[in-house]
Amino acid sequence: MDNIAGTKSSLTWAVHIATLALVLLWIFPTVGLFVSSFRTVDQINSSGWWASLSAAEQNEVLRAADPDENRVADGDMFVVSGNLFEDGSEKVISVWGTSSRAIDAYVAGETADMGEGESMTVAANGDYEWRGTDEQISGRGQRIFVTAEAPPEFTLANYEQVLLSGDRTDSMAKAFFNTLTVTIPATIIPIVVAAFAAYALAWMDFPGRALLIAMVVGLLVVPLQLALIPLLRLHLGIGIGKGYLGVWLAHTGFGLPLAIYLLRNYMVGLPRDIIENARVDGATEFQIFTKIILPLSFPALASFAIFQFLWTWNDLLVAKVFLIDATGETTVMTNQIVELLGTRGGNWEILATAAFVSIAVPLVVFFAMQKYLVRGMLAGSVK
Repeated sequence: MDNIAGTKSSLTWAVHIATLALVLLWIFPTVGLFVSSFRTVDQINSSGWWASLSAAEQNEVLRAADPDENRVADGDMFVVSGNLFEDGSEKVISVWGTSSRAIDAYVAGETADMGEGESMTVAANGDYEWRGTDEQISGRGQRIFVTAEAPPEFTLANYEQVLLSGDRTDSMAKAFFNTLTVTIPATIIPIVVAAFAAYALAWMDFPGRALLIAMVVGLLVVPLQLALIPLLRLHLGIGIGKGYLGVWLAHTGFGLPLAIYLLRNYMVGLPRDIIENARVDGATEFQIFTKIILPLSFPALASFAIFQFLWTWNDLLVAKVFLIDATGETTVMTNQIVELLGTRGGNWEILATAAFVSIAVPLVVFFAMQKYLVRGMLAGSVK
């Protein structure tokens, strides 16, 4: 009885749990990326994003002020005093030391005896007093190892560096508009071409239609990497291999099989009576396509637009191959993120900020058109 239509399946709870798990798996990394994009590099290295609202413990190596310029005579001794932290810092020192072998030798406020009358006192707020003889208080400032708790700190400096760093050709803002220049035409062109082709394959009778449909299905399984070199050689031969036109046509070619397949399956499922009545009334094929088919096919068009936009926006391989540029004028965001990180990597705060800037537009597009996604994906699955 559980399989009868209209009855509630006993596995509904499993579906709900699986859906919730998938939602959480998607939300947690996005929230973590967003939070990390506002954190400093020290806090990212010391604690995870989930601990961003609590104090983080950090080990730092600091120096006292230059003795030659800051020491003050105190009888037969000299004293150098000040604060180890920058102005306005709210860090609190718990333990400290004067050697890397014992960075927790003293607690905050305790005085360290460094021998022969030389001493050092470090308070919890970073105030210090270095006392010694003329020979001891000289040269470079004393190195001090501290373990301090830093309060939660959020900054916009990461976004300023990502969006405004360097000149106009090196900034993420320039790469953002370059990516839009690549993505928008590379999404619109295949939709327009595929819509005409899908209508022809769905509602027009002509020799070889079945063979063309089979070829479209076959092209769905052709690896992208297999066509890169031959297509690049073709583009270079006709002079479009190093510009926007070349990358537009490349994305169009790689996206057309899926677009035609998806739209054709959707259009086949449209009511035949509407189209036949329009033909009886004297409507041309073009009028039927523009005034009947396109409005009814909007869910499928929107579904493919989401896929194509996300794929093109996040693409690095095709842009690297077909958008060759040594000056940075046409650099896209995916490539700019790699450039910001450098060859050594490790700038996690820059990576988090640049990555969140990169996913901001796809998120807007996805949430704006998500109601059409499932309808378009199910196109042609039910008769």
